[in-house]
Amino acid sequence: MLIIKNLTKTYGKFIALDHLNMEIKKGEIFGFVGPNGAGKTTTMRIIAGLLKADSGEVTVDGINARTNLKELKNKMGYMPDFFGVYDNLKALEYMEFYASIYGITGDKARRLCLELMDAVRLSDQADSYVDEMSRGMKQRLCLARSMVHDPELLILDEPASGLDPRARVEMKEILRELHNKGKTILISSHILPELAQLCSNIGIIEKGKMVLSGTVDEILSVRGTASPIIMKFTENQEKALEVLKQNPLVQNIIIRDNSISALFKGNEAEEAKILAAMISNGALLSSFAREGSNLEALFMQITTGEE
Repeated sequence: MLIIKNLTKTYGKFIALDHLNMEIKKGEIFGFVGPNGAGKTTTMRIIAGLLKADSGEVTVDGINARTNLKELKNKMGYMPDFFGVYDNLKALEYMEFYASIYGITGDKARRLCLELMDAVRLSDQADSYVDEMSRGMKQRLCLARSMVHDPELLILDEPASGLDPRARVEMKEILRELHNKGKTILISSHILPELAQLCSNIGIIEKGKMVLSGTVDEILSVRGTASPIIMKFTENQEKALEVLKQNPLVQNIIIRDNSISALFKGNEAEEAKILAAMISNGALLSSFAREGSNLEALFMQITTGEE
């Protein structure tokens, strides 16, 4: 769906993008991770056609972004990190205004806008004034606005920025629903644990270059980062211990009464195998769960230059 090759952008002597390469396949939710100034927003603005690159290629669903800007904009919806609202406009009027930009007017526009507001859980806010809505509501309204032309690719720059925990959960659920409907989503965020739960693939950018990309499991595996599995037993805990000690992916086994905690460097498929091996060996478990990934620790490791 999206292919970027050798993308370069400078501001005077500052190199914002340094021959950046990345690829997002159709139907993915791709998490774009990096510290402030790494080049995330610059990349997104170039993809959206709002900024010109110095060199390099951007292709969206086979369309060259540099030579087919109008066709490109029909393929994508862009939600910036900062966006304005209009005073004295109600939410539905705001949506209809943006629909009219794409030539959608009248009853068709009203039906479409109401459907989109329902999709982002704002159906009860149609008559609310935009400038009086909460930040979370404004974020969701901006997401709905970016979809009035039914784009295949959504580019979301920090969509959860400044939201409270409940609003972040709502945003995450909405993005999952859009993904289930076939949308390809590029999302940047600093809330790394939530990206790990939401995204199918993640790319880590540092100083304008892609440092690492792949699934969360692949990235953690490549960098040798382990996250713990917590197991609780009703019987034969020692049988599980035998299995754990023989597995080279298991480290730092800690035993507490009827539970075991162990760092595990494998992926989900290898988790399933180790669970099956413990059960086959006679261990009876009441729970088996892996704690949240150490993506945040990995991010800190990579972006501070540690090996």
